[in-house]
Amino acid sequence: MKEKKSILIVDDEALMRKNLTELLGEEGFAIFEAIDGEQAIEMVRTQQLNLILLDINLPKADGLAALVEIKRIAPAVPVIVFTAYGTSERAIRAMKTGAFDYLEKPFDLDEFLLTIRRALNYSDLLTEVQTLRSKVPEPQPYFSSTELIGTTLKMQEIFKTIGRVAGTDATVLIEGESGTGKELVSDAIQRHSLRKDKPFIKVNCGGLQETLLESEMFGHEKGSFTGAVSRREGRFELANGGTIFLDEINNMPPPLQMKLLRVLQHKTFERVGGSETLTVDVRIIAATNKNIDAEVKAGRFREDLYYRLNVVHIVMPPLREHLEDVPILVDHFLNKYASGRRVFLSREAQQKVQTHSWPGNVRELENVIQRALVMAQGNVITVDDLPIESPGGRQIGDMQRTADERTPLKKLIAAFEKNLILEALTKTGWNRTKAAELLQINRRLLFSKIKRYKIRAPKKKNVA
Repeated sequence: MKEKKSILIVDDEALMRKNLTELLGEEGFAIFEAIDGEQAIEMVRTQQLNLILLDINLPKADGLAALVEIKRIAPAVPVIVFTAYGTSERAIRAMKTGAFDYLEKPFDLDEFLLTIRRALNYSDLLTEVQTLRSKVPEPQPYFSSTELIGTTLKMQEIFKTIGRVAGTDATVLIEGESGTGKELVSDAIQRHSLRKDKPFIKVNCGGLQETLLESEMFGHEKGSFTGAVSRREGRFELANGGTIFLDEINNMPPPLQMKLLRVLQHKTFERVGGSETLTVDVRIIAATNKNIDAEVKAGRFREDLYYRLNVVHIVMPPLREHLEDVPILVDHFLNKYASGRRVFLSREAQQKVQTHSWPGNVRELENVIQRALVMAQGNVITVDDLPIESPGGRQIGDMQRTADERTPLKKLIAAFEKNLILEALTKTGWNRTKAAELLQINRRLLFSKIKRYKIRAPKKKNVA
């Protein structure tokens, strides 16, 4: 016979304890009660508990103070706190202290029971993930860099190319979508190069207007343009003897492309407004998020400059083409951002990150893991903690069938969103919490949207 899960109810209101005890008893849980923080702390010390329901407003030991002591004694036991007036400050403090979730009184019955089940799954998830983690050996990246990570053949070939080219002065052109790690490749080349102890200067060619970019790269003389109050050395002068990384080089205006070509051919240039010819010894690494060959054919990039830059060509694959590297990347970002905590992904969360298409590539994965670590309860990241949008192919098709070409996009999206919410509510019998799960959005966001779109839902029973 399966052992009952035990729940401790901590509330100084007898009626509240009675109602919750009856409700949860009918759901098959073993119930313990405490009327204040001191009793709750003693119960945590003496009983084997699976969940604690804790009112913030308590006599004797305040609810937040009791929460601190409870998490010290039994850090793995999830705690759901009650707030009477929706006081954001106390709710935030409770979550920061380690509460699993909080509910405002009076709370919706369906939401309450769903939160209970989610919290009780927490310990099971933690046990499951730790078991899985102990059985899986730590993957070893082929490349020893602390940032470039990968074990797939595509990534191994890139690492090998970096190793071959790093010790030379060859010009390198790195191509790839945004977020694939082009700058990290340039860092790795510099770190393993003969110029590793020399200056390493980076320039974003897409972030400045033409005049400012020319001044940034090549410097200017005093009075050469409005605001040029003194002579300034450019990035090429600062990088002399070292390496310069030109990011988004596809955005470089044609006049500057010509000036860069001269640097590559003769290692000479003049400052803006100057007549003195300067000579530099600089290795150039360039990067582009566009197909540079297509840019040449379209006449937007000089063919002769392309050939000068393209001595060694490294193409960074989008993450969707080497999804096998996702687990090791996840481990890397967990170690990077967890601040010493041991954090794991649940089985469902692992599946979601493994099957997502990652349009933002490795950078998107990094941001997702970083945010999930902030949102996760304790040491387990669940699917709900992952800010990943689900593919919307079917919904897009529905929207296209109902679209009017004259309808403003904002109104069209609002109508589409309202219809999705209504469909989800209908499928779940107007259970807003389950509808939020079906839509894969936060339940509070769903409540807000129901109010915004004036969606009428049947009244729910309240527990008070």
